[in-house]
Amino acid sequence: MAGKLSKEQTKQHNRARQLVDMARDLTDEEREFVLDHFHESANMGRTLDGAFFTPAELASELHHVIPGDRVIDLCAGIGRLAWHARDYWIRRWEGLPPREIVCVEKDPEYVRVGRRVLPEAKWICADVLDVPGMDLGPFDCAISNPPFGRIKRSGDAPGYRGPLFEFHVIAVAETLARRGAFIIPRESAPFRIETGFVRQDSAAYERFHRETGITLRPNPGIPTDEFRDQWRDASPAVEIVLHNRDEDELEARAERAALAEREAVAIRPRRPKTTRRTSAAPQAAPPSRSCDGGDTLF
Repeated sequence: MAGKLSKEQTKQHNRARQLVDMARDLTDEEREFVLDHFHESANMGRTLDGAFFTPAELASELHHVIPGDRVIDLCAGIGRLAWHARDYWIRRWEGLPPREIVCVEKDPEYVRVGRRVLPEAKWICADVLDVPGMDLGPFDCAISNPPFGRIKRSGDAPGYRGPLFEFHVIAVAETLARRGAFIIPRESAPFRIETGFVRQDSAAYERFHRETGITLRPNPGIPTDEFRDQWRDASPAVEIVLHNRDEDELEARAERAALAEREAVAIRPRRPKTTRRTSAAPQAAPPSRSCDGGDTLF
């Protein structure tokens, strides 16, 4: 059931809606107000889709692991991740062009709000599982805070047949970009970062990795628990996981080379062992005697 808004939250949410409905362009301050105060709890379909908007500070941390000039945000909501993925001031300072950002979101109301918050992005109202067939071209990085868990879906992502929606989104992302950064439940990750990196067993991840060949890697040490109380209507334990197809391919080549070497060693014919013959030690010559058997004079 969608969370009930307080009077103050309702007031702020209604103000955000008023800004969205205005005919003029919004200022940056107004855009941030909408991001902060437009509540997903007001959307009665939210619980069916598992939508929880990313906390601002967590989204700000994620931008540190987003490379490249062309980025796609899957299950974008109203654009919180994409807003921070712009890296607007840093790229301007470094003389880089603005990033090209594409946002995919299936909720029409979220898309309407997102287009007001981030009009410079290309917004696509569609099911994320339909994206591989859209011919959007290659991206440098895919990002997502997808719905978690056993969410009702229209089909399966390429290569993955499991029940968890976050892995379907990552499998779609891998078809679009060589790099990725995703917020997923901690139990779905092969590691946890709290006070330090700890590798953990995850049967769900092992199945995903086995079916897709995708390896999820740790982030540089982003402490996601610091933002746990900033989620609205939830406090999930999450991890930021990274995907790097270049590293996957390098590791796969190294594994194939190592396997080929082991197989070559296994079938290489062994030379029979030869026993080395040791020659007898030479015997010492007997002492010489004089011809007449007499004493020898010195």
